[in-house]
Amino acid sequence: MAKGSFGEILKREREMREVTLNEVTIATRIAPRFLEAFEREEWEKLPGGVFNRGFVRAIARYLGLNEENLLSEYDLAYGEQRLPAPPLVENPIPSPPKWVVAAAGLGLLAAFVGVVAGGMYGWRRYELHRAARHAATAVAATTFHSAPGLPNPDSSVPSTSASLPPFSEVATASRLDLSISTSGITRVRVVADGRVVLDAKLPAGETRHLSARNQFLVSAAHPSLVLLELNGQAMPQLGSGVGSGTMVLSQKDLRQAPSGNSQP
Repeated sequence: MAKGSFGEILKREREMREVTLNEVTIATRIAPRFLEAFEREEWEKLPGGVFNRGFVRAIARYLGLNEENLLSEYDLAYGEQRLPAPPLVENPIPSPPKWVVAAAGLGLLAAFVGVVAGGMYGWRRYELHRAARHAATAVAATTFHSAPGLPNPDSSVPSTSASLPPFSEVATASRLDLSISTSGITRVRVVADGRVVLDAKLPAGETRHLSARNQFLVSAAHPSLVLLELNGQAMPQLGSGVGSGTMVLSQKDLRQAPSGNSQP
């Protein structure tokens, strides 16, 4: 049977019975546009699949035609009109080998472990550094206050900046050399130009030599046990044997030392 015979047969059989498309639509409830598509073999306008075969059976039943013969004609005509299915395209990108995937997974795991270990190590270092800094601050704050008999530097000892003499009175041409000798065990604290250079308990017979540019601030728990010499000149005692004593020594004391009455 030649191509297109299904539509011609369907139209010829309908016209031989003098049946219009509208009458077929009323009897079979098939839309006129679908009936025209069958007769013209315009398959793209039909719903396709089982719907087309159901329409063919209904039309054959209404026109008094053999349903199976008409379905065979439809299958032959519809099969010739359908386009062949496009061939499957293989994936051009080959899948990576399994060892590559495994190596990538191990690399990611190692990187994650490294990040976690580095973070933990850094946190431990930070905690140790913070603890050491707090400990050093606490020791520095309590070292001088813990000595018995020494005055509180925040209350009884005048501040270094407040006791500085005017700049015009300070001889900056030569340095100050302080010699400290002890005749008994006592704690001595010396601040040279605003910097603590000595803060310790000295034994009997101990001698310390210190240098400064402008002045010394000397404190002792037992002043009667301390002998001071500034640039080789003997200085007055820090105080009596009862209680602690404090003295500020500068170039001014060197000029007044020969009179024997120099005491700040």
